[in-house]
Amino acid sequence: MSEIVNKVKLSKLVTVDLEKLINGQEILELDLKDFLFQGMILKEKEFREKMDSHNWEAYKDANLTVFCSTDAIIPKWAYMLVVQHANSFVSELFFGPKSEAMTQLFKKKIDALDWDTYSGKYVLLKGCSKFDVPAEIYMYATQKLLPHVKKLMYGEACSNVPVYRAKD
Repeated sequence: MSEIVNKVKLSKLVTVDLEKLINGQEILELDLKDFLFQGMILKEKEFREKMDSHNWEAYKDANLTVFCSTDAIIPKWAYMLVVQHANSFVSELFFGPKSEAMTQLFKKKIDALDWDTYSGKYVLLKGCSKFDVPAEIYMYATQKLLPHVKKLMYGEACSNVPVYRAKD
């Protein structure tokens, strides 16, 4: 009986798992409606008092996104005030809904990668994950990879979809 050979492990294939870039990091949300009078009106004195008394420690080393879930008109200085309070506690601070903040976080991590390490390689962007990586992130990673890779695929090593092959 012959030994079982793991052909995937022996291949030249390099797998990029986008999910691992954020390594299970969560994004906490801060809804500014909770700092407004009746959830709709920003009264400067009351807003500042609520900002001062808010438990910013709760966001220690966390990713935080700031938004307002109502149609209130929030002046730009109010967002600046949030940064002034949150900045020394949070790891990353974002603006907008959680989904947009997650996209921003992914892009920041992707921008920090050394894409030259994939030069001339056969690269697989891993498809299945526990976390739903947005399609926009696959597009963004593809833009970064195309100038470097010899071949780009999507999916799993045992079942992938060819996306790009460099012309020889």
